[in-house]
Parts: sequence; structure tokens; C-alpha cells
Amino acid sequence: MNIAKMMKQAQQMQAGMLAKQEELAATDFEASVGGGKVTVVANGAGDVKSITIDPAVVDPEDVDFLQDLVLKGVQEAVAKGKEATANEMKGLTGGMGLPGM
Repeated sequence: MNIAKMMKQAQQMQAGMLAKQEELAATDFEASVGGGKVTVVANGAGDVKSITIDPAVVDPEDVDFLQDLVLKGVQEAVAKGKEATANEMKGLTGGMGLPGM
């Protein structure tokens, strides 16, 4: 077992993971809910970048419905980003389940 070789491979894997995380953080993930009435765009870092609401769902008598749609859209967009990140990290680590990755 060559420790120096293993350390170099670990450093290369870490650099690859950091690059992929940066790439995913800059990638947009979109979720539409309510039949496309609410669309949310979030990046891979989980930051919500935009929310688009169709005026047809803006009903002053039913604000709860709109709030639920917005919340669901945000949750779905962020979940897509997290799922993509998890899948990419799993691919880079070979499914080793490294802590903090």
C-alpha cells in the first residue's frame, strides 16, 4: 500500500468534489406546482432565485392556497438541487459515504 499515492488520490477526489459542488451551486433547478401556476427557481446551493406566480391564482379570499403553492414550489426546487448534489457526490466518491460530503 503506497500512502503517498493514496493521499494524492484523496486530494484529487476532494478537488473534483469541490469543483462539482461549485458547478451545482451555479446550476438552476426549477419546480412548477399548481398546474404551472407557481414556478420557483433555486440554485444547487438552495438559494431561491425567483418565484413566478400566475395572477389567476391570486385570490384575496384564499391566501392560504397561494401560500401553500409557493411553499411547495420552494421545497421542490430546493429538493431537486439537493438530490442532484447528492447524486453527483455519490458518483464522485463511488458511494463510499464519506463524512461531510
